[in-house]
Amino acid sequence: MQTNTPEQNYYQEDEIDLKELFGILWAKKTLIIGITTLITVLAGIYAFNKTPIYAATALVEIGNYKNNNNNNNNNNNNNNVLVDSVPELVKKLNLLFIDLLKNEKDRKATITSISTTKGVSGFLDIKSEASSNKLAINEINKVVSHIHNKHQTIMNDVKNRRKLEIKNIQTRIDNIKNKEIKLLMQKINAQQNNLDNYRIQLNKMITNIEDISKTDPALTALKLMEKRDISTFVAELNLQLMDMRDKKDTLETTTINDLIERKKFVESMLLPHNYKNSEVIGRVLSNDYPIKPKKKLIVAVAFIAGFILSIFLVFIMNAFRKEDDKTTA
Repeated sequence: MQTNTPEQNYYQEDEIDLKELFGILWAKKTLIIGITTLITVLAGIYAFNKTPIYAATALVEIGNYKNNNNNNNNNNNNNNVLVDSVPELVKKLNLLFIDLLKNEKDRKATITSISTTKGVSGFLDIKSEASSNKLAINEINKVVSHIHNKHQTIMNDVKNRRKLEIKNIQTRIDNIKNKEIKLLMQKINAQQNNLDNYRIQLNKMITNIEDISKTDPALTALKLMEKRDISTFVAELNLQLMDMRDKKDTLETTTINDLIERKKFVESMLLPHNYKNSEVIGRVLSNDYPIKPKKKLIVAVAFIAGFILSIFLVFIMNAFRKEDDKTTA
């Protein structure tokens, strides 16, 4: 007589258990199919009746303007100044368009995120969700319009400051031409007349000294001392006159020319190509298909969950049936 080993007995029992379990499931196949179908259908109804959500994104370049500094007067990007601080702008926009609006009910469009662009300075990303592509795009356009208007105001202030600088430069030029140079000319003429008088006086003194030296040596010595003082004073007057003329020449040439160059440079800074307002790069991007709900995924998950739940219920029902049978026996 052949006896089974413990391993053979284990496999036989395992095979019997699997057959029993499969039999239980097969006997309740209608219930399993029904529950699985019901849950799958309900999930499908939910997925296909839920309002679809569309998404839109935009990459915004922050505006800039040419730096008003002709020490580095070239046309490279390093000479440009951003209109706004991107991190600070992101904080303000998040507060205005996300935090303050998150409690509003029945909104058909929302801004989901506003953030700096990783690895690139001077750019920010805006994302929105809405019940239609049009609404999602319009929501982003509201944010972009707010940024555009804010930065346009800043650039207008920059332009006004530059216009004021041009006006001040022209006032300075006019003041030099009409006042400072004229006043210097008056001082130069007065100084020249004063110098001429002292030179005439000095020449007369030289003649007198020649005449006196023949008759009165003591008086001659006094006159020579006086002549020396007048000569020194004449030399000082002459130096002062030269300084005035140098100052006048500097004002007429170097100073005015520098001011004119500065004025021309600032005027060139008012040209439109030196100002670029914040704008969307390309266009606001959207997808033809909604991002929510993911209908296929919902139906697939519901099918699997319904199938597992129905099997679990069958096993629970079978366990209760066995308990009832034991109690009856």
